[in-house]
Amino acid sequence: MVRFIEENTKHVDKETGNKSNTDVTTAKKKVLQDLIINNGGGLINSWVDSMRACSPTHLKSLMKQSSWLKEHPSALEMFEEILHASEGKQIVMFLDYDGTLSPIVDDPDRAFMSKQMRRTVRNLANCFPTAIVSGRCREKVYNFVKLTELYYAGSHGMDIKGPEQGSKYEADKSLLCQPATEFLPMIDEVYQRLMEKTKSTPGANVENNKFCVSVHFRRVDEKVQ
Repeated sequence: MVRFIEENTKHVDKETGNKSNTDVTTAKKKVLQDLIINNGGGLINSWVDSMRACSPTHLKSLMKQSSWLKEHPSALEMFEEILHASEGKQIVMFLDYDGTLSPIVDDPDRAFMSKQMRRTVRNLANCFPTAIVSGRCREKVYNFVKLTELYYAGSHGMDIKGPEQGSKYEADKSLLCQPATEFLPMIDEVYQRLMEKTKSTPGANVENNKFCVSVHFRRVDEKVQ
């Protein structure tokens, strides 16, 4: 996916260490401008294609598609406008995990991120508060990423934890938000029932994400789906 040009990112702290707010903002803008796509976007395209290939067909008219693209332009194509709109503001990065920091895989337990991607996210967190938001269990996402300086939001935001002590953006008393704790018994019951319902479907996999449940059918034969 996206990565920092190493020649610029490995010196971010040195560049921003003893400068004014204006200089720091300039340095951060430079880092953003140096975000590039690996292999001319080939990696992104392959992941998007794999997701499309495994998703139900959804036809749209060309008119509706064009209208949607006008309302939701590519951030890469609008980069200068985004930089201008962010002047004087605090930039916060929110990242998905599956398909963004890791490739889409058949086995959800093997959605590992690369060392290069981990280094990129660490460099990003050195410049901006950075959060990973996922439908996965927060602990599982953390075990994949293993960076203490990030905010982690698991179960689609029902389990949030801030950076650990000593991190640059350390949250007060290590922020922990779990608003749906009282529903854990219900979620566990749903998980057990789904396990029972899907056990006769070859390839189906049910994942307990603590505050939500996922049914994975990527390995299920299309005729069964």
